[in-house]
Amino acid sequence: MVVKIDKDLCVGCETCVDECPSEAISMVGGIAEVDKDKCVDCNTCIDACPSAAISPAD
Repeated sequence: MVVKIDKDLCVGCETCVDECPSEAISMVGGIAEVDKDKCVDCNTCIDACPSAAISPAD
């Protein structure tokens, strides 16, 4: 299960990109996007996100 990003809450700060140990997050059009094949479910990005835009996927 990968994380999900709320595009309405993402402010494009790139903190999650810098914190992701598996380099699974990139910026697309100023919004974070997760590569499902690279995400290792560590949830580091959830803790790092200052705008609470990232949460565990359902």
